[in-house]
Amino acid sequence: MKYRTPAAPQQLLDEAHRLQGQRLRDLVARDDVRVDALSISVDGWLADFSKERLSAAAIVALVQLAQATNLAAWISALFRGEKINLSEARPALHTALRQPDDGPIVVDGYDVVPAIRQTQGRMRALVDAVRSGSRVSATGRPFTDIVHIGIGGSDLGSRLVCDALAPVSDASSRGPHVHFVSNLDPAHLSRALGPLHPATTLFVITSKTFTTQETLANARAARSWVDAGLPADTAFTTHFIGVTANIDAAIAFGIAHDDVLPLWDWVGGRYSLWSAAGLAIPLSLGWKVYTDLLAGAARMDAHFQGAPFADNLPVLAGLVGYWNVRVLGYRQRVVVPYSRCLAALPAYLQQLILESNGKSVTRDGEPVAGPTAAAVWGAVGTDSQHAFFQWLHQGTDEAPVEFIVPLRTAHPIADQQTLVVANALAQAQALLDGRDDVALREALMLQGLTGVALNAAIAARRCPGDRASTTLLLPRLDAIELGALLAFYEHRTFVEAIMFGINPFDQWGVELGKQMAGPLAAALTGAAPLPLTTDASTRALCAFARLALREP
Repeated sequence: MKYRTPAAPQQLLDEAHRLQGQRLRDLVARDDVRVDALSISVDGWLADFSKERLSAAAIVALVQLAQATNLAAWISALFRGEKINLSEARPALHTALRQPDDGPIVVDGYDVVPAIRQTQGRMRALVDAVRSGSRVSATGRPFTDIVHIGIGGSDLGSRLVCDALAPVSDASSRGPHVHFVSNLDPAHLSRALGPLHPATTLFVITSKTFTTQETLANARAARSWVDAGLPADTAFTTHFIGVTANIDAAIAFGIAHDDVLPLWDWVGGRYSLWSAAGLAIPLSLGWKVYTDLLAGAARMDAHFQGAPFADNLPVLAGLVGYWNVRVLGYRQRVVVPYSRCLAALPAYLQQLILESNGKSVTRDGEPVAGPTAAAVWGAVGTDSQHAFFQWLHQGTDEAPVEFIVPLRTAHPIADQQTLVVANALAQAQALLDGRDDVALREALMLQGLTGVALNAAIAARRCPGDRASTTLLLPRLDAIELGALLAFYEHRTFVEAIMFGINPFDQWGVELGKQMAGPLAAALTGAAPLPLTTDASTRALCAFARLALREP
């Protein structure tokens, strides 16, 4: 499919210019019409874009631009399995992994759905065996702990889901405790293994290529730990499951053939939690939680495919993202989930959004016409209110904030959940309104301040307001709603990529530093000299580091 990149219509530019001259507080005021026009309700969710520097006219123009960009055809191509990952000549078929029916999806003349169902069946058999205790360790004991070893997409998604749903799942359905190890730093693996015992620990090694440096280094160390902790002449293989597209490499590592689950090249790493790479989820939380997660994502898939653009939540959110970056020039996006269960969401979204849309060339290899993905960062509320919210309210830069607020909690304590929701809504209102100088002056004068001291106190306390945000209200946080939330962000990211004219499914920038690390590691160990092309700064750093690494 040929990509078409129409210029932003003059109507969009004119509307942005008009809005820049008005305060958001004045735009919102008590205008119910604006709120209705810039909000959308879907499946019990409410997304409020009315606090964005946006208007109904801008939405109309953005929808027209999306139509001119052929977005509908791109959405259809995504779900049909067309090779829309142009630089790697692959489909991006993560949506097939949560497809609720067995309708065929044909890639290169091959229906991929039967292979998906077969793998899901093998996953369930493994999950049932481990959780029931019928699969035991080399010493005959049931597994009490799972250590999931992976990095990037082979880690972040499963980690997020297990962390998010453990507090809301039924305690009686929980299986072995899951630990995640991703970092090459020896401290990560050592801390995870410290309280565990080799005789009751099962490892899931997840790597699409089974050549990922960090994952293999940790896997080898884990194998040595198991070997050292088991009785002599005891096979370690029952303690390892592999998830990879390189089955031969996993077998060569020492994993039994029947314990290697496949990945496919049409599933990118950052979308792989829906595949066997998400095995830790049902191992820990049960098969029903896992299928509910898939069902929630499928619900959002159906909405994304079928809803008109003006009523389509991922489309509208993606268009607002495009508007903020390309038209208004915002270079940051702050994500604040008001649920401790979603503490890992900002890191997950960093990979999803920045690895997908951190590009500077179009699908055709030409320079992009403007900025693409804004930097994404954030943390959980209410903790972050005592950290970077100072910067949001009084700093010199403005960054739109996304508030994600589950309204009900699985484990209420007094009125704490009400306070959580109130804090989220208050922060959005405070960013909009700021602090009124007149009221502030009156309050400080009542404290006896006058003259220079009064003016200085007002200046220090002034919050300008007029800062944009979106609020997304969810009815609750369970597996279905979490699945829908993750699919929502996947599709929103895809929409933004289409609007930017880029390929969101490759990540060639990830490879460069990894390739350079090999020669540097050899030089640090003394196995080989530094390449002659190494710059002076890196040479000096290696020389200093080499001395320190050799010290006892």
